[in-house]
Order: sequence, then structure tokens, then C-alpha cells
Amino acid sequence: MNHSQLDPAWIGKTFDDFLFRPQKGIAPTRSHIPLTSPLTPSLSLELPIVSSNMDSVTGRKMAETMALEGGLGVIHRGQSIEKQTVTVERVKRSHSAIIENPLRLPLHATIGEARAFARQHNINGILIETTPGSNILAGVLTRRDIPWQRESDQRPVEEFMTPFDELKTAPYLVSADDADRIMFEGRIERLPLVDTGRQIQGLITRKDLRFLRERPYASKDSKGRLLVAAAIGCTGDYIERADQLAGAGVDCFFVDIAHGHSVVLEKAIESLKTRFPEIPLISGNVATGEGARFMQALGADGVKVGVGPGRGCRTRLETAAGIPQLQAIREVWCAVGGEMSIMADGGVRYDKDIFLALACGADTVMLGSALSGTDEAPGRVIEDPATHTKKKIYRGMTSPEAVLESLYETPDNDALDSALNTPAEGQEMQVPYKGSVTDILHRIRGHLRSAVSYAGSDTLAGARAQILPDPLAYLVPLTPAAQRESYER
Repeated sequence: MNHSQLDPAWIGKTFDDFLFRPQKGIAPTRSHIPLTSPLTPSLSLELPIVSSNMDSVTGRKMAETMALEGGLGVIHRGQSIEKQTVTVERVKRSHSAIIENPLRLPLHATIGEARAFARQHNINGILIETTPGSNILAGVLTRRDIPWQRESDQRPVEEFMTPFDELKTAPYLVSADDADRIMFEGRIERLPLVDTGRQIQGLITRKDLRFLRERPYASKDSKGRLLVAAAIGCTGDYIERADQLAGAGVDCFFVDIAHGHSVVLEKAIESLKTRFPEIPLISGNVATGEGARFMQALGADGVKVGVGPGRGCRTRLETAAGIPQLQAIREVWCAVGGEMSIMADGGVRYDKDIFLALACGADTVMLGSALSGTDEAPGRVIEDPATHTKKKIYRGMTSPEAVLESLYETPDNDALDSALNTPAEGQEMQVPYKGSVTDILHRIRGHLRSAVSYAGSDTLAGARAQILPDPLAYLVPLTPAAQRESYER
């Protein structure tokens, strides 16, 4: 479908142009309404929210929190391959039913080396193997075993660790309940998994079991590890970057450029799908049905919709290119809905916008500015000395500051010159400090559940199935007076 075939009622429309007509409620309670929605054909989210791949929005802390709350974080690519890969590895290791290939040091390592190793990898316990690469468990060293006196830094870890004979261990196939019981009875926090020859096969921690049991809705892979996605480009080192990220266990690639309906993406998507067929790929950004069909023909599993609606983007102001976001979402759904997943990216100012995006065609919604300014977003809190208000930096990835920072580690003068001579289509700004993103996600979850109830359903999937064939039957167009009545508070 192209824009000429779209119902004229959608033309020029975005979120504030409609209200939703309430339906008869059938949910006995809103507190447990399921919000499951597909991210790709092979991955689903219990909370259909994705944090944007922006350097002021998604780093390790944001990605971990998003997955623990049932959403997904996309690690930005405005950094070296090594740094992005390490971030993905840390997210995958942060909370897992079983930590495969746990980090370890040999018996002859020193306390100083162990101290630096624990700090580097942000871990509290280290498995000790007999010799480098032997994979034979000799003991466990925890932070509590490491003396605080630096005079001990040259002494071997063997003098301080708990030796194998005093350890509680279990086989690899131990159940979560049995592992929890063994750790409780032994008053221990870590349970090494070994075979009969003491070969290390994995590690379970009480912290991870507790986190995952308290959050049954967390986004996890088949091994119980948190889901995490990563952004890659479509030129330069993108294959090398993708290869390193795949090795780190990334669950989904995001291949996105400002104008995704472009020949620039053709070779990149074809190469990535050929080389990494098992890793889902979401591509964008587009704003038209033709653009979505283009992505589908290339083999992308999902498409990201939105050209210029975001707060950190100036594309529409500088180029006049773009389509009002709700119109774009609906046009893309009419073109590829049910055939590939659709992610709405940008333009969300209120929680109600998320439901409207989902009800009109999106399967998931990417948030940037809505999640910025939080504890989990990268960057420092800035306090205004005059007003004492606290703020953080938020910026589009095509802002001059973001572009130049991403090139600091790139010894490519041509790329730097090109960046300096390319007019910016993004902007940097200060946003209010908002506290923990967990509170924002809990609020969104609650408002989405309420919206599903008002829509006359008891699941988000049910509401979408009811509304998607003809959303206009449920939407109320607003006059300027009705907009003031609805949104001016």
C-alpha cells in the first residue's frame, strides 16, 4: 500500500489528533492484564517498550533494567566495537539462570590481579582453575576473601580462596529449586556446576535466581539470560562489529540509519542475514509503506517507523522530510502488518501515545526522551547552581556532539572531515532528572493495562486483534477545542 490508498482520515494525523472511544470492560482486574507483544517472529516482550539506541539513553544499566522489566535495551553504536561488545557481554552475564563459561583465574594469579579482574568485570566472585585453560575447578575467591591491605597484592589467590574440597557444587543439569536449596542450606551465594572430573560447566548465583523469580516477566533467552540488542551501521566496520556482537551473545541486531529506504541498506542487510541467519534483524528508519516493503524484500525481520518525530531530531525542521507519526504507523501496518514486526520510534510525549501506536499498527514502541534523564541513562546528573534543579544531557545521535564523540576513537580523518562538513539533523539539550527508570516503566505498564481495559479486552493482544482491522471505528477525531479540553492541564 502507498499513501494514495490510505484512508484520507489518517492523512496528517498524529497522536494528539485522536481519543479512543471507551468500550465495555471485561477484565475483572487491571493489575494482571498481559501485555505480551512480538518484537520479531522469534522474540516477544512482556512489556512492548524498547529503549532507544542513543548514547544518552541506553548503556549497560538501562539495558539490564529494560530486560528485567520485560522490555528491551538497544546498545548504541556510537562507540568502539570493543566497548559495545563488552557492554553486551556484561548484560548477558548480569542475571542468568546459569552463567555459562564463568570468568576464572588460575591458582598462581595474585590477589592484586584478582582485585583488578573483579573490578574490570564488575563481579563479586571468581572461580579459580588449577592452571590457565585447564577448566578444572580448584576453588572460589569472593570479594570477602580479598584482603583490603595492598601489602597482600603479590600473594597467590590460593592462600585466600575456598578450596574445592570445602565447596558446595552441583551437576550442570541441577534444577533451579535444588540449586536454591543447596545454596540456602550451605549459606552460600554461588554454586559452581562441575562434572565428575571437576571440569567447570557453569555457575549459578542466588542473586540471579532471586531476580528471575521475582520477575517472571523479564525478557530472557532460552538459557535464562537477559535479552539485549545492539545497533550496527551499514558501512565501514559493520560486519566486524556484528561478528563481535554475535560472539558476545547479542539477541537482535538493529540496522538503522536516518533514511532507511535507501540503496545503502541493501548490501548490509543481505550480508548480515547471510552471515548471521539465526539473529533477528530490525531495520529502519522508514515512514512509508513503500519503505517497509523495501525492508521486507531485503529480509529484515522487523521495521522501525519514524522519520523526524523525536525530540532529539531536527530532520523535519531542517529538510521538511517526514510523515506525521500515527499516519506513518498506520501506512506501514497496511503494507506489511502481520508479515513483519513493526516498531514505532519517536513522537511519544504521553503514555497514551504508546497505546495509540500499538492500537494502530505497531507491535512495540521505542522510547528515547521519555527514558532520558533517569539514573539508568548514561551521563552525569548536572545541578544548576542558581536553581538547584537537577538535569541530565539528552541528544539525538546526529547531533554534532554525539557524532564527534563517536569519532574520537576512530583514526579516520576522512570520516571526521565528513562529519564536520555535514549539517546536523539532531540536537543536544538538558532534560530534568527523573530518578529511576523502573518507576517510569511501572507507570507505563499500569497505564497500558488501563488502556486495554478501556478498549474492552483483557489482553493487549486481544485489544489489538479487535482494533487493528479498523482503528478509525474506535478513534474520535479531535477539534482544537477538544484537544485543549483533553490535553491542557
